[in-house]
Amino acid sequence: MKHKTVLCVTLSTLMWQAVGVAAELPPLIPREVLFGNPDKAYPHISPDGRRLAYIAPHEGVLNVWVRTVGSNDDRVVTKDRMRGIRGYFWAANNKQIIYDQDKNGDENWHLYAVDLKTNDIRDLTPFQDVRARVIAVEQKFPNEILVAINNRTPELHDIYRVDLDTGKLTLELENKEDFVVWVADHDLRVRAAAKLTPAGGLELRIRDNPTSPWRTLTSWGPEDTLNSGPIRFTPDAQGLYLVSSKGTNTGELRTIDLTTGAEKTLASDPHADLAGVLIHPANHTFQAAAYNKERIHWKVLDKSIKKDFHAIRRIRRGDFDVIDRDYADQTWLVSFDTDDGPISYYAYDRGTRKAEFLFTNRKDLENVTLAKMEPIGFRARDNLFISGYLTTPPGIKPAVNLPMVLLVHGGPWGRDTWGYNPRVQWLANRGYAVLQINFRGSSGYGKDFINASRREWGGKMQDDLVDGVNWAIKNRIADPKRIAIFGYSYGGYATLMGLASSPDVFCCGVDICGPADLITYIKALPPYLKPIEPLVFDRVGHPEKDADFLKSRSPLFMVDRITKPLLIAQGANDPRVKKSATLQFVEALKKAGKVVQYVEYPDEGHGFARPENRLDFYAKAEKFLARHLGGRYEE
Repeated sequence: MKHKTVLCVTLSTLMWQAVGVAAELPPLIPREVLFGNPDKAYPHISPDGRRLAYIAPHEGVLNVWVRTVGSNDDRVVTKDRMRGIRGYFWAANNKQIIYDQDKNGDENWHLYAVDLKTNDIRDLTPFQDVRARVIAVEQKFPNEILVAINNRTPELHDIYRVDLDTGKLTLELENKEDFVVWVADHDLRVRAAAKLTPAGGLELRIRDNPTSPWRTLTSWGPEDTLNSGPIRFTPDAQGLYLVSSKGTNTGELRTIDLTTGAEKTLASDPHADLAGVLIHPANHTFQAAAYNKERIHWKVLDKSIKKDFHAIRRIRRGDFDVIDRDYADQTWLVSFDTDDGPISYYAYDRGTRKAEFLFTNRKDLENVTLAKMEPIGFRARDNLFISGYLTTPPGIKPAVNLPMVLLVHGGPWGRDTWGYNPRVQWLANRGYAVLQINFRGSSGYGKDFINASRREWGGKMQDDLVDGVNWAIKNRIADPKRIAIFGYSYGGYATLMGLASSPDVFCCGVDICGPADLITYIKALPPYLKPIEPLVFDRVGHPEKDADFLKSRSPLFMVDRITKPLLIAQGANDPRVKKSATLQFVEALKKAGKVVQYVEYPDEGHGFARPENRLDFYAKAEKFLARHLGGRYEE
């Protein structure tokens, strides 16, 4: 452990703060505990309820493991040796595990099927430079799935029926309409699809059967696009479940009649968009709706599960989610997320209404002191109410005049949430207050809030971040001379803009995969994102029509304003933020005599999947922060 001096405070003040913090903070949590592979995570139960799968390391790489329920016959069934498997599911036939994987972060996802009897692994989408994603799985068709593949043209995905026994691909739908969303009915037929309009709205089309012509059922204007869309067919297939903000501010759970177009609201919240749903695995009814305010709130729609939800809430503290269930609907897998501990997983028996503890994702976190995350709120300079979270170092009481890191989420149409966050806990353990702000454009707060971000990259969205910092200073939480900005993707862009547009607010910045030039970024979007260009042009700007405007919001053209040190990290294979564009920015900084540290990972894309790279980067980042903020770090 070392304490680095901070140039922006006096040496005597720093010495007092460093000694005081070191005396009160709990022991350093090793980076390996926070950013290494989880012990076990993401359990899924087989459709027949007899086996449990989960992700865990095998020879240092995350793979899928399977065990018989009630036994200890755990065995690894996949053979990834590089990036680790992060997403998988059970085939409806109980015989196979399906998972996806790309190559070195290129986002060309292939789908693989593991035969649990023979241990054979088959690439279901064996095409070069092609991206595949699962569209539908249906209990009545256990040996088939529908998959979207862009093998005909990189810009558009066609729908294929995949035979899981043979691997045979059969073209189900050639995408001649620029569809970006597809919905299959319960007979595994694509009968609903959505596309973006030239103005950035969304149009929902349906057809009566696979040979019928498409017709428009409903549409949403650009103001509703990010809060609306189809979910799935109703049990009788005569309607669709939707999330829609048409006529309201927040995204509501609704049904729409396929014949009349009449809509009916099933669940809504005046302050939050629909965040998730619980769907019966066999009869396709919607049983509960989730809304994420400061925390997750569930609204039960089906009386038959009210007692189950009541029993689950009593299992332990935290926000819960039903992450899987068998087809008989007897066993539910439930996760609990807390702000100061690992994620806990349980198997819940609906017959007895009792839960069996399975495991936590990181056992070592059970034996360390973690920080509490508190919801906060403030008014932006234009009076818009902004929400967020504040985490302060455990053991530091009172939490005043602390070095602080403004941690900016990506998206930008995502959001920060309450619960365990390894970056937050890492920073708090090193002695920093951590401020997370759901600036305008963050999802979940209704369309008025998200639409307030239109053409505001680097503008009012950035103002919200600075206003949050000023809130923390006004409330004596943050030392105004020791504030860093840190972000990934859009958060990386906000980091660069923060140092360029508010050079007196931040001591330093850490950028992971953030675009420095919006014109280059938009022009270089991967081909499979081309169908969403109308949305990007409407929300961010057109790279030709709005070139001057986008330049005014691009850090590349503000290098002269950047006066504080920067740490920039880049994946060499990033398909979204190109390495060449980042290097152009780094060279411009160096040429102008700016302080910049650049680190590149040759086997990564838009983010760091490999634990070796995560651990290397966070080692560099915490030394960088210690040098400029005065916190501590692990050697």
